[in-house]
Amino acid sequence: MMAASLLRRDKKSTAAHLKADLKRTDNSSGLRQLQELLDSVLHPERGSDPEALDWCKWLLAGGDGFDEFCRAVRSYDNATLCGLVWTANFVAYRCRTCGISPCMSLCAECFNNGDHTGHDFNMFRSQAGGACDCGDGNVMRESGFCCRHRLKTGENVPSVPRDLLLMSEMVLPRFIITIIQYLRDGYTEPGEDTRSHRKEMLHLKFNLLEVSPSGHPRSFTLLYCPTPTGQEENVYAKRNYEKYLSALKSSGLVSVEEKGAGAGATDTPAGAGALSLLGNTCCLFCEDQDGLQGVGQRKRVKLSSTTKDPSIMDTLKHKCFLEELLFWTIKYEFPQKMVTFLLNMLPDQDYKITFTKTFVQHYAFIMKTLMKSHESDTMSNRIVHISVQLFSNEELARHVTEECQLLDIMVTVLLYMMESCLIKSELQDEENNRHVVVNCGEALLKNNTYWPLVSDFINILSHQSVAKRFLEDHSLLLLWMSFASFFQGMNLNKRELNEHVEFESQTYYAAFAAELEACAQPMWGLLTHCKVKETQEYTKTVVRYCLETLQMWFDAIGFVDEPALNQLTFHLPLHRYYAMFLSKGVKCQGLDLDSLLPDQEMLMKIMVHPLQIQASLSEIHSNMWVRNGLQIKGQAMTYVQSHFCNSMIDPDIYLLQVCASRLDPDYFISSVFERFKVVDLLTMASQHQNAVLDSEQERPMLEGALTFLVILCSLRVHLGMSDDEILRAEMVSQLCMNDRTHSSLLDLIPENPNPKSGVVPGSCSFEEMLSAVADFKAPVFEPGGSMQQGMYTPKAEVWEKEFDPIMVILRTVYRRDVQSAMDRYAAFLKQSGIHTGNPWPPYKERTPLHPCYRGLVRLLHCKTLHIVIFTLLYKIWMDHQNMSEHVLCMVLYLIELGLDNPVQDDKVEEEHCHDSWFPGTSLLSNLHHVINFVRVRVPETAPERERERETPASTSSESSTFGQAQVFSLVAERRRKFQEIINRSNHEASQAVRPKSSSSRWLPPGSPPQLVTEILEIRESMLSLLVKLHQKLSAKQDSLSLSWLAEVDPAHHAHGDGLTAIERILAKAATRSRHSKRCLQEICGKVCPSIPLKKNSPGDKKSMDKEERRQRARERQQKLLAEFASRQKSFMETAMDVESTETDAVMDMGSAEPLDSEVLYDCVICGQSGPSTEDRPTGLVVLLQASSVLGHRCRSDTPKRLPTTDEEHIYPEDTCGATHDVRLSLMQRYFKDSSCLQSVSVGWDGGVYVQTCGHTLHIDCHKSYMESLRNDQVLQGFSVDKGEFTCPLCRQFANSVLPCRPGRGMETGAWHTPSNKSMSTLVKEVEDLQEQLGIFPVESNLSKEMESVIKDIKSTTQKKYMDYGKNPGSPDNDFLFMYSVARWVCELQLFHVLAMHMRLYSIDSAYNPWTRLTQSTYCDDERPEVPMLFRDVPSLLIIFILTMPQPLRKEHFTCVVKVLYSLQYTQALAALSIRFSREERLAWSNTGAAKKVSSVWSPQSIEFSLQQFCLPFLRLSCLLQHHLYGDGLPGCLVEEEFSLLAGCLGLSGSVQSSGASSSAACLEWNLNAIDLISQWCSEVIALSDTPTQQSVSLLGQDLQWAAPRLLHLPDNYNTIFQYYHRKSCTSCGKTPKDPALCLVCGAFVCLKGHCCKQQGVCECVLHSQHCGAATGIFLLINASVIIIIRGHRFCLWGSVYLDAHGEEDRDLRRGKPLYLCEERYRVLEQQWVSHTFDHINKRWGPHYNGL
Repeated sequence: MMAASLLRRDKKSTAAHLKADLKRTDNSSGLRQLQELLDSVLHPERGSDPEALDWCKWLLAGGDGFDEFCRAVRSYDNATLCGLVWTANFVAYRCRTCGISPCMSLCAECFNNGDHTGHDFNMFRSQAGGACDCGDGNVMRESGFCCRHRLKTGENVPSVPRDLLLMSEMVLPRFIITIIQYLRDGYTEPGEDTRSHRKEMLHLKFNLLEVSPSGHPRSFTLLYCPTPTGQEENVYAKRNYEKYLSALKSSGLVSVEEKGAGAGATDTPAGAGALSLLGNTCCLFCEDQDGLQGVGQRKRVKLSSTTKDPSIMDTLKHKCFLEELLFWTIKYEFPQKMVTFLLNMLPDQDYKITFTKTFVQHYAFIMKTLMKSHESDTMSNRIVHISVQLFSNEELARHVTEECQLLDIMVTVLLYMMESCLIKSELQDEENNRHVVVNCGEALLKNNTYWPLVSDFINILSHQSVAKRFLEDHSLLLLWMSFASFFQGMNLNKRELNEHVEFESQTYYAAFAAELEACAQPMWGLLTHCKVKETQEYTKTVVRYCLETLQMWFDAIGFVDEPALNQLTFHLPLHRYYAMFLSKGVKCQGLDLDSLLPDQEMLMKIMVHPLQIQASLSEIHSNMWVRNGLQIKGQAMTYVQSHFCNSMIDPDIYLLQVCASRLDPDYFISSVFERFKVVDLLTMASQHQNAVLDSEQERPMLEGALTFLVILCSLRVHLGMSDDEILRAEMVSQLCMNDRTHSSLLDLIPENPNPKSGVVPGSCSFEEMLSAVADFKAPVFEPGGSMQQGMYTPKAEVWEKEFDPIMVILRTVYRRDVQSAMDRYAAFLKQSGIHTGNPWPPYKERTPLHPCYRGLVRLLHCKTLHIVIFTLLYKIWMDHQNMSEHVLCMVLYLIELGLDNPVQDDKVEEEHCHDSWFPGTSLLSNLHHVINFVRVRVPETAPERERERETPASTSSESSTFGQAQVFSLVAERRRKFQEIINRSNHEASQAVRPKSSSSRWLPPGSPPQLVTEILEIRESMLSLLVKLHQKLSAKQDSLSLSWLAEVDPAHHAHGDGLTAIERILAKAATRSRHSKRCLQEICGKVCPSIPLKKNSPGDKKSMDKEERRQRARERQQKLLAEFASRQKSFMETAMDVESTETDAVMDMGSAEPLDSEVLYDCVICGQSGPSTEDRPTGLVVLLQASSVLGHRCRSDTPKRLPTTDEEHIYPEDTCGATHDVRLSLMQRYFKDSSCLQSVSVGWDGGVYVQTCGHTLHIDCHKSYMESLRNDQVLQGFSVDKGEFTCPLCRQFANSVLPCRPGRGMETGAWHTPSNKSMSTLVKEVEDLQEQLGIFPVESNLSKEMESVIKDIKSTTQKKYMDYGKNPGSPDNDFLFMYSVARWVCELQLFHVLAMHMRLYSIDSAYNPWTRLTQSTYCDDERPEVPMLFRDVPSLLIIFILTMPQPLRKEHFTCVVKVLYSLQYTQALAALSIRFSREERLAWSNTGAAKKVSSVWSPQSIEFSLQQFCLPFLRLSCLLQHHLYGDGLPGCLVEEEFSLLAGCLGLSGSVQSSGASSSAACLEWNLNAIDLISQWCSEVIALSDTPTQQSVSLLGQDLQWAAPRLLHLPDNYNTIFQYYHRKSCTSCGKTPKDPALCLVCGAFVCLKGHCCKQQGVCECVLHSQHCGAATGIFLLINASVIIIIRGHRFCLWGSVYLDAHGEEDRDLRRGKPLYLCEERYRVLEQQWVSHTFDHINKRWGPHYNGL
């Protein structure tokens, strides 16, 4: 009852009354009343009643206003952190210079109030939401705090008065109980509808929690209030408590015993805490492990976490609201409002710690919910939104790791998650494989569901204390290795040999992403903490566990010594972990490599799979995997792509380098050639058969094998290069491929281990390195209109000294980039005059090897490689098939690497006496070793037998025992045999002895193959072969003379072609060995044929033919080019006269033509030339555009500024268009409508702009051309139905054809002859001409076309620019429109069209302005005519000329000009006089100009003003005269313009210089001037009903307007962005999703906004029609780009804001500071003023009114 009466009372007074009651010492009645009121207000049955929220707000505030209460509480807020929480799409900032954690972020307010000048920061749109870290010293440096959070505010804040929070401490717990009851209640029916309905109800409840004061009170309530149990009397409470228990059960959180415990279990709902849950999880996990033991041979996992800290166990029950609230937040998949609510209190440190612990407890439950979720993307974002706030703080992460076993929980949860999608691996031994891998087709991997958990793990590993704890915990490391092994060998590819695969699986995206995110990134995180000697033990431990896990993996897949055929996996995370920790240990921690390496057998195993990947890359590029579809190429490209290469191909190559440095070099080299399947090719026989490759695959595979060896021997990324050197090499290789923008370069350079930004101790920053190797090319504009970005291009010395083709090959995703780098290199050499031909890749000196890796050099000094090199040199010299320039280039590269890296220890080879190929292993000594005979075995024609080659040296003392080769099974055995065979000089030991993995291809030991032996006479050494190749390449017999050897210097041969490369090698050999020099002198001294005798003539002939063919091809090319150039020249000569976008360039009508000849036009479609006739008219290709550019002119030269604060505004009233509108509407109030419409021109505000490319065509040809376009469906960019087309010749955009008038060129003869008629005679003649009636033209093709052009013009123009009169559609409107167009256009052909139409509108003779200009008349009417002094004189001129019969005699034209000049001059005097003050007027009327007056108006200034007033009229008259009579348009200085124009027009007095009376001297009156002027003045005076002020404003028309300008924009884009991106739309009041700004008038509009649509047209399109006559220029605020709307089309123009590196940032993706590029803005303005958007921008599309 009491509650009911309270509910009826006023909320404010009730709250105040209750507060007063509660303040008393005996407050029991107050408490009782409050409890009853809350029971009633928050009764569950009431649902989500807004009234209840109101009550709560008043009660919390205790009778004060809720907002004031919030402000009061915040004033006591002692949090030193900002903690502002935001949701997705919020604009925030990140400063890498200030950040300690990479996840650090700041709100705009804190960022702008801090000092970040010169820092590396960016603005970003939050994807998942976040919170501001300002004030948190664990996440960012104090120097970056804003001024508000830099002060330690917490120290000076007074404590909260008790009575302020009195009510809130009573109300909030009750309110939260209600929330929890709602959450419980909502659980029962998990149907989608109920859940969404529940979320709506919760939405209202959370509104209050959102706005309730932050700080202590809420967190106090949440932390310490116990959860509601089911023990209350209330039936409702009992029911929803049961629902809560069932929710726990359904989540698998309550154990069997606890289910029956009833109310006793209320304070320990066991599974609520994640450690008891984790106990559950571990249990499940271990069972899984047992189940899998047979499959994966992995050890049982037993976590002892439950016994670690019993005090934590007590807090695992849902003892307070916070724990249960988090439980429901997870259960409901993280509703945004609940997430925001929980995060809002994080600035309170106690709350943060408790909340983090609670979050960790629920971690496994989060994972289970995430896996079941249908919206895992959204949920992932929300999880990270919370976890990133908790785990970015090192102190907190360490605390939770120690107290809650965070690392154990995370690793176990990740393992558990991945175990849900394991499948049996099919790598190697498909049947008996015991290894399990993740299935990349599962949703878990495809949708990156694991991402939030992995992200958290990476985040906590970034903290040194946590990472060290991880590295010290061996059981955890072992767990993690088993986790990584799930990804080892995943996404296995099997080569399709028969048919093309039907369905191309795209799972490889998921596989690469999973390895990078789940394996590589945690690895990089751990490596950052293993950089100093003190951490050696960590590296040793990881390496030990890597090797153990690898051994288990080899056992599980059944691997012995040979990889399975036609299988490929790119995923070897265990190999890469091992490689990267090895590298780090040697490079940073001073560890000895040998102490970390396993035995030789294990190294051989480890080598196999990375080598298999390198060979498969070549196979893929050789099209051997083509039947597997495009996806296999995608994998090969991703493997080397910049974001993956440092975690994939680099560790793989490093691991192979380590293996090569420790294994037997002959074994390694032979393994490489066998893996690349090119063993059969390495024979000296001219023909061979390959068992595994087609002939077209042999060359690319051989090139691949040699290139791989060169990369292996020359790459130093992990073998001794410093981080700075690596960064420099990466940068140079990317810049050599192409010029790069700063952002693309940043993206292309691998992230780890090279620091890209920020200052890392002991390392060079990205910017410094970039300025050292590259020059900046500022953004440029091409005439075609395409915008170039700011680019970086390599410096000249970089091309000269640092260009490294090997690094380029390693880093190219597309093979074409290698060619691009070589082309650019060639262009540089040519430009700098170093080399003009086609250069070869230059040889680059390498960084010295780290001492640990010296063994790698042995590869270059092993006999097997020397035999291969010798064989290939011989084959290239002999022109064997499948040899290429690239093969020779790589062979020479290997020789040069060997010469530059001599072997250190010159031990005497024990077995060299038995070896008849080469005596030792040193390349330098083997170069000059001559090989006389080689025995080649060629098989008999026995197709069923395996065909093998054998090439032992013929000098061998014992015959080959090849047939005795056993089929080896053990690696060690094979190595021993292999070594023996090498010692016996059987070459095929390196070529073919190693068995294929399928042993069935080999014959049993007892049956030797039937081979026929041929002996080849060679008698060459490597040196002699090189000399002969030099002769062959240079096509000269004696290309290397003895004198060349005398002055040899390797340094001279740095750049050039193959000849240079050979010369450089010979020079190095000669300088490093006297023996080699002697041999070279002998070889060069012998004048021997360049190739063996039997092949001599065909070879010579072949090379001669080749040279001759090249010469002929060059001549043909030159001839074609010359012919093309002459055609181009003749086309340009004909086109130059007409090719102009300006309207007046029509055609050349020079005086050279006979005066009576007809004008001939060329039709660009049919090619015929002829005159334009009535029956077959010719037309000019034109583009008609509606325009309002002139209407946007202002009086001031400085453009208007774009407002960027609420105080700034743009006033459109002072534009030319607005002024003319006001003038016309003022006239229409007092004068006759028809007269008004003749007295103004509307062309200022909106007219038609006509442009032509100058080409002509027959009208009938044009119609058929349009028909063909209409049938062609492939069109884009323009609409044929709207009459749009491109000129058939020059492809310029057009939309109409303007008929050319038949007849002669210019009106000549009598029309031009001047006569001596008096002024009054001419005036009378003009009057007679005007009274002739308009003659309707005879119906003809020409007249029809003229009609259609007028229709085109009308349809082009916006409707609002055609209806100015009071009767829309009346002839007066048309009349006004016609002469306005004429004034706007002044285009000769169009003038005739308009004249014909204007003659149809006769002028009412009673009101003919001519009579009022030339006679004294009197008019009496209730709606008078517009006084002559108010009329627009240029408009009158055009009306007279258009309405008189054409052609018009020049004397009549001059007469009209003279009469109108008198009126213009009188208007100038009137306009001037109203600007005089009363005293000035008096002084001038008394004294005239004779006496000086002390005023601003001197005679000179008056004369100047009068001239300026009359100039626009004179300019127009001159232009008209030029079009009608062909008179020249003279150019002159500004100060001479008036006198010159007056002279051209034949106004008398023009002979005088610009003295005191020159403008008056031009006057010529046909009546008494005083009478006429008096009459004009009396017309104005007679207007008794017109207010004086308005008469004066009509008199004082100012014709001085500045050129049109776009708005003035601020320099920094951030100024615009911050003001406009949250601004509300003026029409709908909402914040637009895509706000845009009109750069012409500054209007703020919604792009694509449905809210502001009118009749199906969106706001930007509407605005472009109103503001720019269908041309709109809009700046998109959220994208920083300009969009152009032209009629029904639109295009993206580009951006006028660029970053410091001259780059656009479309969609603000990078968020770097942007600055106005003045040049681009001028280009945009120029295109707007000159109406050239259609011609310059090419990518147009229809907008369908949707912008």
